[in-house]
Amino acid sequence: MNQVTLSTSHQVGGRRIVRTLGLVKGNTIRARHLGRDIAAFFRHLVGGEVADYTKMVAESREQAIDRMTDRARELGADAVVGVRFTTASMMQGAAEILAYGTAVVTEPA
Repeated sequence: MNQVTLSTSHQVGGRRIVRTLGLVKGNTIRARHLGRDIAAFFRHLVGGEVADYTKMVAESREQAIDRMTDRARELGADAVVGVRFTTASMMQGAAEILAYGTAVVTEPA
């Protein structure tokens, strides 16, 4: 499987963009779990990190990145530039995480 380089800037260090393939995105929608909500409520009372939610968001972000990268690979890209994330509430207790950027083909500078 070809590696796809991700960059939050609009360039890839040491490489030159030779072709732009277009927008690629990956998303996931996750719902909270009642058990986690109860644990989060008690954590809120005493303060501190809600580790279950931190883990859930990190996993969601990685899944969105993987889906975006898979789409870039399908297009023949070796990099995605201008990578960004956004979130949106879909309904009470569920949120979407979206990763997006521009798929490009690069060569050594």
